[in-house]
Amino acid sequence: MMWGRFYWARREEARGPAEGIVVLFAWLSSHERHLKSYVDLYWSLGWGCLICHVDFLTLFFPEKAETLACSILDELIKEIKVRSVPVVLAAFSGGAKGCLYKVIQLVEGKYEGQQSKHDYQLVRECLSGQIYDSSPVDFTSELGTRFVLQPSILKLPHPPRVLSWMVKIFAAGIDVVFINRFEAQRAEYWQTLYSSVDMGPFLILCSEDDELAPCDVVCQFVQRLQELGGDVNFIMWNSSAHVAHYRHHPAEYKAAVTELLAKASLTYSRRQEIRRIPGDKIPESVCNLHGSAVISNESLKRIAIAPSDDFFLPSPIEFGKTGDDCASLIDEQKAELFELPSIKPHGVLSQILFDVCVPKNIEGWDIKPHASSSFWRHGAFNPIKCIKRSRL
Repeated sequence: MMWGRFYWARREEARGPAEGIVVLFAWLSSHERHLKSYVDLYWSLGWGCLICHVDFLTLFFPEKAETLACSILDELIKEIKVRSVPVVLAAFSGGAKGCLYKVIQLVEGKYEGQQSKHDYQLVRECLSGQIYDSSPVDFTSELGTRFVLQPSILKLPHPPRVLSWMVKIFAAGIDVVFINRFEAQRAEYWQTLYSSVDMGPFLILCSEDDELAPCDVVCQFVQRLQELGGDVNFIMWNSSAHVAHYRHHPAEYKAAVTELLAKASLTYSRRQEIRRIPGDKIPESVCNLHGSAVISNESLKRIAIAPSDDFFLPSPIEFGKTGDDCASLIDEQKAELFELPSIKPHGVLSQILFDVCVPKNIEGWDIKPHASSSFWRHGAFNPIKCIKRSRL
């Protein structure tokens, strides 16, 4: 395929199902032999590997990168529909700009791809981690010039001076003609990488003396991910060549990759457990728990003297008191509310009330249990009847 290609690595050697899939976005001018050590590492941990190579011009034409990303997702969808497994995206050098960020945009639904949104959602649910080795790199013409003139890219110890001039003139012309377009693509590129912070854990590897992936750019990327709440394992070596960290630090590199893949598997398993919970809707009884609790709490704060009364006691929080102080305060208010005017036992008023309210003969009285309830339902409030009942 023009603009890039992809293929499965060591698939014919598989003796059983893989624990997961690593999608490796290789650096420019890399070949299968350059990636063998990484494929062997993933293979030793039980993970299969889908490799993607991009051409240099793909970095500057997003529509071509999108076409390549659609093809990669089509291949992943075939695998996931047969057997769902965790997927980790691994970008080396410019691989993040060449294709990885377009894969993220498609699974997030920012663009219409060849497959349905449901199929892309299947891939989205399987994405469980990301690895950046000597990546991500910034998207500028100056950095692109460094890539073209890099001895490892040209396979020459020193680039010819004429070629250096031609490349620099070409980059300057590109800046003049497409400066606004490139700046928009650059902003979109970084925003897409940041938006993937919730896909799973990150492993980011860089070196202080790497000119193609400056450590200050990578450090800013790490800091932003951490500010967004990402789970980031950041390793920076003092001296290590571009995309050669595994060769110079094999033990530490392998330990970091092993940890990342284990975290990715755990992230994937948790998502599957959540999906297996029966029912897409929360039961209505659970939804009403909060409302019921609020109503019950308000009813406890309120003491109604009678169904027709509108008197409510303030909540204890309004007084800033709790416990015994609150209880004593309510008791005092009740006592004040029902306290009757004092009547002298030997006074004239007390004698009149006693003669009127206390009958001489109580035989034949018909006292019914529902008298107290009918008292509040029929007739207006009569204080004399209240006094009579309390006196008896």
